[in-house]
Amino acid sequence: MLRPEISSTSPSVPAASQSSAEPWSQGPRYNFGLQETPQSLPSAKASASTPWGTSGAAGDRSSSSSLPGPVPSALPAPRAPGSYFENKRSYAENTFASNFNFGTSSSSARDNIYPQTLKTPLSAGNPQRSGYKSWTPQMGYSAATSSSAVSVHSPSVIVAVVEGRGLARGEIGMASIDLKSPQIILSQFADNTTYAKVITKLKILSPLEIIMSNTACVVGNSTKLFTLITENFKNVNFTTVQRKYFNETKGLEYIEQLCIAEFSTVLMEVQSKYYCLAAVAALLKYVEFIQNSVYAPKSLKICFQGSEQTAMIDSSSAQNLELLVNIQDSRNNHTLFGVLNYTKTPGGSRRLRSNILEPLVDIETINMRLDCVQELLQDEELFFGLQSVIARFLDTEQLLSVLVQIPKQDTVNAAESKITNLIYLKHTLELVDPLKIALKNCNTPLLRAYYGSLEDKRFGIILEKIKTVINDDARYMKGCLNMRTQKCYAVRSNINEFLDIARRTYTEIVDDIAGMISQLAEKYSLPLRTSFSSARGFFIQMTIDCAALPNDQLPSEFIKISKVKNSYSFTSADLIKMNERCQESLREIYHMTYMIVCKLLSEIYEHIHCLYKLSDTVSMLDMLLSFAHACTLSDYVRPEFTDPLATKQGWHPILERISVEKPCCQPIPYITEGSNFLIIPGPKYEWEIHIFKQIALCQIMAQIGSYVPAEYSSFRIAEQIFTRISTDDDIETNSSTFMKEMKEIAYILHNVNDKSLILIDELGRGTNTEEGIGICYAVCEYLLSLKAFTLFATHFLELCHIDAMYPNVENMHFEVQHVKNTSRNKEAILYTYKLSKGFTEEKNYGLKAAEVSSLPPSIVLDAKEITTQITRQILQYQRSTPEMERQRAVYHLATRLVQTARNSRLDPDSLRTYLSNLKKKYEAEFPKAEQVSGRTEE
Repeated sequence: MLRPEISSTSPSVPAASQSSAEPWSQGPRYNFGLQETPQSLPSAKASASTPWGTSGAAGDRSSSSSLPGPVPSALPAPRAPGSYFENKRSYAENTFASNFNFGTSSSSARDNIYPQTLKTPLSAGNPQRSGYKSWTPQMGYSAATSSSAVSVHSPSVIVAVVEGRGLARGEIGMASIDLKSPQIILSQFADNTTYAKVITKLKILSPLEIIMSNTACVVGNSTKLFTLITENFKNVNFTTVQRKYFNETKGLEYIEQLCIAEFSTVLMEVQSKYYCLAAVAALLKYVEFIQNSVYAPKSLKICFQGSEQTAMIDSSSAQNLELLVNIQDSRNNHTLFGVLNYTKTPGGSRRLRSNILEPLVDIETINMRLDCVQELLQDEELFFGLQSVIARFLDTEQLLSVLVQIPKQDTVNAAESKITNLIYLKHTLELVDPLKIALKNCNTPLLRAYYGSLEDKRFGIILEKIKTVINDDARYMKGCLNMRTQKCYAVRSNINEFLDIARRTYTEIVDDIAGMISQLAEKYSLPLRTSFSSARGFFIQMTIDCAALPNDQLPSEFIKISKVKNSYSFTSADLIKMNERCQESLREIYHMTYMIVCKLLSEIYEHIHCLYKLSDTVSMLDMLLSFAHACTLSDYVRPEFTDPLATKQGWHPILERISVEKPCCQPIPYITEGSNFLIIPGPKYEWEIHIFKQIALCQIMAQIGSYVPAEYSSFRIAEQIFTRISTDDDIETNSSTFMKEMKEIAYILHNVNDKSLILIDELGRGTNTEEGIGICYAVCEYLLSLKAFTLFATHFLELCHIDAMYPNVENMHFEVQHVKNTSRNKEAILYTYKLSKGFTEEKNYGLKAAEVSSLPPSIVLDAKEITTQITRQILQYQRSTPEMERQRAVYHLATRLVQTARNSRLDPDSLRTYLSNLKKKYEAEFPKAEQVSGRTEE
């Protein structure tokens, strides 16, 4: 593989500082290899002596006593002739080491993990903020054991954010890179003073670390964007760097040098977008600094994403709707993600997560996905064939990310990682042909396109080159000892004579260890067996009752004894020495294998970019299979996309997961542009919230390409989904229930558009009745001026009369049943989940609930009299006029005709009959309006 040559000294760093405490002499700060185990915690003493003078931020994260020493200097250091990284190889040691000052903060939730508190300067020339703390990061990993040690969704994204100054304030540039995936996403967009788009995008990215300019957080004059980010991301590492590193010229150079040819058109998109270029410049230089590695030339997938390609769901709505995390218990999977997640690969799981948070808005793309799901449901052989192949894939994105990173120093860890990843690469490429066979007979355009992407000849070229060096039977295996064996014998014999000798030596040592343990078993007449772990190496295990031991003790020759029930684990002095010899032999094997692997990688590197296509194909197929799998477990239906929102016999997808029986079908109100504002008055109880959540969840499911839980469903594409459901206060921001309501509704009003879906439950309940009604009325009038679909649940019955002035308002209500209570000889009220049009006939439900409680009868009687007087006064000013009724009927007729013209699929005769019935219906409405007019005149 191509690697830059890194000089061992730096002119800008004093000679005295060239010690083991140097940050990148110990390896990268974050290591997300396919094999991961926690490193030992860095010591505060070591971190405090870093030559950069920024103790805690860089030193803490990179120093670790558990990392092995470097491989002998004989390791090769090939590099790309004339590459940017060769010419600039000392940039990090010279300029970056002396000038790249930064400060880092993270959540107090990690205090119990890393208790040391290290104060660090934010950057040169800026005084430190009071109370600004730096904590060591939550993770640091080296390649050693199973990848299950780290969650698929553990944070691994680093984001750089920069805002324009002066007249350009509000123009935001963002660049993000996932350390598990070699892809940079650039964004630049204009945002308003709420910075809703920035916060939402950052919530979706779920960053491990956020980088901003030091000028954004000057003491006493920090920007609003900086303040909002630090308030909303208390559990994320935050780093400030000098403004000069946000350099758009350097950012464009990085893209030209690093972007692979297939995605080079991104240069056309971003060459005039200065802020995202500035962000990517700071991001890549920072990643190079903390990771002690650079990305190989022409190795990264770089793409530009605006803010118009997907629907926006703010973080509060995502939490209220339980898209990823259950509100009651964050550990269970009663979420939309849990309902749909039957993915087999980490990449598929990540893609599903990002799609749920950012649903599609392009109908053509959505229908292509739905076509795929439909074919998978209809073709059982295709479904199970694809599922069996996809389940064998490893994390392709993560593998690619590791392959394109070039370590600045050759260590045993780096050598072992490269060998492991080459075996993983061979395993992955061997699955391409089975995947092609599974897709061979598919019919839908999207699946055919994925089949075509697998026809790339580079897959075969890479695999053939690998097989000339790597043994055919070298493959990915579970278990650290099995993988150690695979790595040792990965390279074919007779390629390197010294490697063959070293492997024979290693085999003899392993045989000697087994023989020694057998002799010990015979000597002491104990059932000893050989065991292995990555931490202890070879050790001895035994399962025996304590009473069966001589003198109830193990022989004195055995040391480091641990006991769990009747199982003993221990070692001996001779075994420890043989483990050391084994490790020395392994280092020699890895050293020589690494030289061969580096040469092989340098030959195949020009073809390796086809893996980007493969990772996209695998993750998308995995997500589509997951959608089809979810449909097989429940009676989901394919959604349609028209102007109205309509569902027949639908149910809540998460409630179905929770309940043993299928939940009751809940009627979803019919919403059109002519009746786009629905008011649902009545008592506060759970059915309102369930229906609101059901509408939003089904909307999201439809827009990501999944079937939905209903007998029939139709949706209008929503560009934004807003909810105001929570009724809790917020202690962290010192906000009462009412203040939180106002913040949430202000956010909606600032960002809503005609294509939004808005769900508001009980606005204004945190203040007195008059103010609450006034606020609700004003908010309703503002939203009524838009074409957004709005559902507004309230217990202010006065709002129901707003339909007298606005024809696009529709009143709905939950029906109630009166049940005779024989024990008390009184009538009880049973609230149902049946939603019907019109005003509710049930009045004063609060008084009736109070009447059946223990409230004194005299107080209930007084309350009834006062309520009657207030209601009579209010109704005098809220009667509709005949002219309003006529206008309302005409408005509804016009909107129905427009809707029919846009979406009708009826044949001419059926369409003629429908229009005739529509005419008769609305002709019948006009006499009613005239009758009302006559009665009013009388």
